[in-house]
Amino acid sequence: MPAVAVAILTEDSPHLSVLQGRVESTAMAHTVFSHAGFPTGPTDPILRQIQDLHAEIVLVDVDSRQADRASAAIELLRSTTHDVAVFALGEMHEPLVIVAAMRAGASEFLERNGSTTALIEAFTRFSAQKHKRRNVAGRARVFSFLNAKAGSGATTLAVNTAITLQRQHGNTVLVDCATLGHTALHLNVRPQFGLLDAVQNLHRLDASLLESLMTPCADGLHLLAGPQIPGQFQPTPAELARLFDLLVTYYRYVVVDCSSRLDAISRIVSDLSNRVLLVAQADVVALWSANRIQAFLTDGASSDKVQLLVNRYKKIPGFTDEDAQKATNCKVFWKVPNQYQAIAPAIDRGQPFAIQEHLEVSRSLRMLADALVAAEGGVRDGSGGSDSGREKAGRRVLKPLRANE
Repeated sequence: MPAVAVAILTEDSPHLSVLQGRVESTAMAHTVFSHAGFPTGPTDPILRQIQDLHAEIVLVDVDSRQADRASAAIELLRSTTHDVAVFALGEMHEPLVIVAAMRAGASEFLERNGSTTALIEAFTRFSAQKHKRRNVAGRARVFSFLNAKAGSGATTLAVNTAITLQRQHGNTVLVDCATLGHTALHLNVRPQFGLLDAVQNLHRLDASLLESLMTPCADGLHLLAGPQIPGQFQPTPAELARLFDLLVTYYRYVVVDCSSRLDAISRIVSDLSNRVLLVAQADVVALWSANRIQAFLTDGASSDKVQLLVNRYKKIPGFTDEDAQKATNCKVFWKVPNQYQAIAPAIDRGQPFAIQEHLEVSRSLRMLADALVAAEGGVRDGSGGSDSGREKAGRRVLKPLRANE
């Protein structure tokens, strides 16, 4: 196991060498930076050195007589450094000091003059959590839905696919990237926070804060809601990349509703996605638009990442998947049957049709979710809409995995 990189901050200069000795004696960590003093502001060079030396943990020595100074330093570290854990070292018989340090952002509070064993245990917990996050990130997949023509059903399919992924495969988040968010209406929830809040708090966004910005929905699905006022959300590419880096760390599947958005944001989301599904009906205007959007998202290059999802599908004599691919330059990944009379009332009630298991369209969504998972896992190629593909997916969906079964 690689040694954990540790920085040490204390206002007690003689105690600095003692702390360094404790860290090195664990054989689990090594000191990359130590300093007698605390950072005093966001531009303090101490913070830059901690980041430049890639410290993973900062040990902050808390003197109970000046606990406020240590708490302020912990809060500053948490708000200005990226992916750095803070461990506070102080007197265990001072509960108010402990509470203040933990509220400021410390993830551990250890005895200031304690044994090496306690430090080893804390480093072990940190390493286990880091390993767990990396494992989750390795499995994370991002699926984006985008209308080829306004009203094609991208939001409806994104919502219901997210619900289905959560029910069958778990740990799913739905991200509303539309210019005006409608996913909350489809799910009949009232978000207090959303995507804009996440972007505005990127400098201090961790697992706890990210979870607090989510709106819990049916079956455990999390929603990062879209803006309620048009034109509110305009993150930079770096901000969106940073946010998605966190999402794929803490979730297994990320479903993105881009609705009819066609701008720099939709291109960034496309770049960050494992698969982009262009939602279209089998009509001339939608297929013409899909061709132009595919070129927009890929800069004119051929890409299997961007594929066609034919919604409200009805078989047209003489019109094949090959014809659709030729018209759009996109492979057909899936075809969702037309059951508008069942879907429209479900949207109005805020009750996703995916939970109505008797519907043909719900069965198709269950197979679509499995096909997305299987395709990104390397089990199948991108031809999810083929008859043989449906047959395989259908066998898997007969007994979906759910938490309550």
